[in-house]
Order: sequence, then C-alpha cells, then structure tokens
Amino acid sequence: MGRKLSLILLVLLGVCICKGSAQSTLLSTNFYANSCPNVEAIVKEVVSKKYSQSFLTVPATLRLFFHDCFVEGCDASVIIQSTANNQAEKDSPDNLSLAGDGFDTVIKAKQAVENVCPNTVSCADILAIATRDVIALVGGPTYNVEFGRRDGTISQASRVDGNLPKASFNLDQLVTLFNAKGLSQTDMIALSGAHTVGSSHCIDFSYRIYGNPFDLTLNSNYASQLQNICPMNVDPDVAVSLDPTTPNKFDNVYYQNLENGKGLLTSDQVLFTDSRSRNTVKIYARYPSRFNAGFIQAITNLGRVGVKVGDQGEIRQDCSRFN
Repeated sequence: MGRKLSLILLVLLGVCICKGSAQSTLLSTNFYANSCPNVEAIVKEVVSKKYSQSFLTVPATLRLFFHDCFVEGCDASVIIQSTANNQAEKDSPDNLSLAGDGFDTVIKAKQAVENVCPNTVSCADILAIATRDVIALVGGPTYNVEFGRRDGTISQASRVDGNLPKASFNLDQLVTLFNAKGLSQTDMIALSGAHTVGSSHCIDFSYRIYGNPFDLTLNSNYASQLQNICPMNVDPDVAVSLDPTTPNKFDNVYYQNLENGKGLLTSDQVLFTDSRSRNTVKIYARYPSRFNAGFIQAITNLGRVGVKVGDQGEIRQDCSRFN
C-alpha cells in the first residue's frame, strides 16, 4: 500500500516512471528546479540564435536526437568525437550524414549552461531541450521536457549498425525496430512526421525513380520531378526535401503527401500503402491536433529510451568527449 501511494505521489509531482536500459528510471519535468532553474531559457536562447543563422539547425537537431536515442539510449553518445583509440558513433556510416549544425547547437548550448550551472546539466538533457525548441521555432507543438538523464560513457561506431531505420524499410521492419526500443507502431508513425522538415540524398531513393517501371506507389508527376532533380549521375551531395509541399514548417502536411503518393522514401510511403498503418496516417492528415498530440506523446516516449540516471553515466563537461 505504501509503494502504491508513493507511485501516485510521483505522478502528481510530474515524475515519469518509465522503462529504459536501467531496471528503474525516474525522469522529472522539474529535475533542475533548484540546481539550474534557468536551464531551459539558456538553451532556448542558443537554439534561437543558431536557427537565425541556419534553418538546417531544425532538422539537424531533430535527427541528432533520434539517432542518439536509438543507439545506447538517450545519453548523448552520438556527440562524442572519435579518438585514435576509439571510432565513435558519429563516424559510423549510418551517422556520417548527420549535419554539423545539430552537434554545434548542443555543444554551444552546453557551454552556455556550464557558465551558469557547472557540472549540473547533462548533454543528453540539453539535446532533449534543443529538440523541443527547434520544433517550436518552425510551428510545431511545444511540450514539457522530462529531465534527469545522464551522459553515457560508451560511444562505438560498431554498435550503430542494425539500430537505425533504413530508407528502404517496410512496415514490418519499422515496427520491429521501434518495438525493440519500447516504442509502438503509433509512436513510429507519429515520429515519422518529423520528416515534415529536413531532406534526403538522391541515393536514398534513386531505386524508386529509376526502376523499370519506377515505384508505382509514387505519384507519377512527383517521380518526374525527382528525376529532374536527381539525374542518373547526380552529385552525391544533392538532397531533396522530405516534404515537397511545406518543407520549412512543422505540420501535418507530411501525411497529406503520403495520401497523394508523395512520400520520398519507401519507409515514408509504406505508412500509407500498408493497410495496417493507413488509418493512422489518414487521421493525422486530417486533424493537425491529433498529429500534434500523437507526436508529443511519441517524442516523450522516445526521450525515455535507454536513459541513464542516478549514479549511472556522468555529467560531461564537454559534450564531445568523456570526462
């Protein structure tokens, strides 16, 4: 009875009881209320400045958060620089396309926080705050971030393979991977909505537009547009917006694009072509509020994956290297 009452009190206090890599983890929206009460304002100022310099800050930070949480959990291990003795996560082939703006945002925010609250706030929590802030800057929903993560002490490129979704994945592969992280199919569909911003290189979908015939799940006019942007011998650095309609706004138009055969990647379009996920896509396409609510829940769940708390991990002084 005492334990039950304690759990009820934790919920009332805004504490999250969630499963991660640890047997028991506690995250709280007011974790830094006493130790660093201005942390969110400090991070927001840095993020806003970075955004004013480059829109790429938005998709870069969002993607960095996803890639971090899917490997070793949400512990900022993806930000660690490689050394002569260790090839870190960020240098895995699957992470080489992560834009520098995301890393720079977190590193600069950490420096600003350290000036006010030294050795207090983890890089993992700063990345979570920055992710929320970039979403809001481009019209997306805002939400309360849970805190209490500690930074991981392992970052190895060899641990990345098989832990991140690929552009060619079908629904079964996507669901299996997300389920392995404790995330549901609904979480996966909502998190895919982050493709409302950002871009992908031609090589990631060229097989869809140069097949014989091209991928029939693609809108034919859209396929022709993609062929013009991505000719056969295109520069490998050429990238295409994941959302061809409103690429600079965080909205539910991504799902409307899927209904019209304009999902850039196989892993996007399959959410509509597969009957098991189609209804959720239709709901999100029609009701922005339903998408926003679903995304908030999904990214909150994502932020709980594999977290280190208590005496696990460390609070890095520099996000790019272990203490």
